[in-house]
Amino acid sequence: MTNKICLFTILLIAALGVGCATHSAQDANANSTTQAQATTSPGPDNSEIATTVAADGTRTETRTFKDNRHISKVTVTTRNGVKTVKVTSKSGEEKVVDTTEDVLHATGDKVADAAGFVADKTKDAASEVGDKAEDAAGKTVDAAKKVGEKTVDTSKTVGEKSVEGAKKVGSATAEGAKKAGKAVKKVIP
Repeated sequence: MTNKICLFTILLIAALGVGCATHSAQDANANSTTQAQATTSPGPDNSEIATTVAADGTRTETRTFKDNRHISKVTVTTRNGVKTVKVTSKSGEEKVVDTTEDVLHATGDKVADAAGFVADKTKDAASEVGDKAEDAAGKTVDAAKKVGEKTVDTSKTVGEKSVEGAKKVGSATAEGAKKAGKAVKKVIP
């Protein structure tokens, strides 16, 4: 009797194992149908667009750029009719962008500009150029002041020397005239 119970128990465990295996296979098939369906297609500007649609209807479109210098990818997620655009820079920084631009077909530089990955650097460069222009203008004004001061100093020196020279010439002329006058008086008694 013990042998019959053991044999029956073994058959029962085997039947349960087969039933569980069949149930697991059905679960696996059900899970595969709920996972997102994915398609990939080439995109403009040397990019690739991968589109997935989840079982709940959420559509995710990821555009990956192969050689853009500012951004690596753009992800557009549409859930219940609401679109969210997320741009990822080459350094890994992510920004959510509010734009009417079709980011899946626009140039990578336009998308980077909309995300602020290009504009910030341009503003910094413009600011730096402005600062350098102000420095140059300040240096030009300083140099002009120095030249003006030097010119005034030199003019004063030249003027003083001219006056001094004129006094000497005038004195010498007057002294020469006196000597000449005395000599004339001596000759004409």
